[in-house]
Amino acid sequence: MADGKTVHEAALRTPLGRVRGLGSAKSGTHHWWMQRVTSLALLPLTLWFVISLIGLAGASYAETLAFIGAPVNAVLLLALIAATFHHMAAGLQVVVEDYVRGELRRKGLILLIQGGSALMALASAFAVLRIALAS
Repeated sequence: MADGKTVHEAALRTPLGRVRGLGSAKSGTHHWWMQRVTSLALLPLTLWFVISLIGLAGASYAETLAFIGAPVNAVLLLALIAATFHHMAAGLQVVVEDYVRGELRRKGLILLIQGGSALMALASAFAVLRIALAS
């Protein structure tokens, strides 16, 4: 074939893909993989967080600040924040891509989700760091 593709390779492409000369975007695998990685990271982090909250039941404000200010707890909280907001944004993006019609609306919602998730993650991380560095 003129474009260097074999007949077999050209037959595997959709008619629209052959006309456009486009193949797979190859971004779906990374997106799928990152959702699995964040979900695996969230399992122990969420378990640690829930157990910590149970342990802090009835604790004073100062005790709670001291807990957050401990280096290991601060790092685990930052990891929980990062994994949670990344996983949330990826999941919401999939929902938008699957169910929202119209390219402009879809792109706008994805940008809103990504931006909102980043802002919430930054605000949460800033709060933890401010407490941890003040302790």
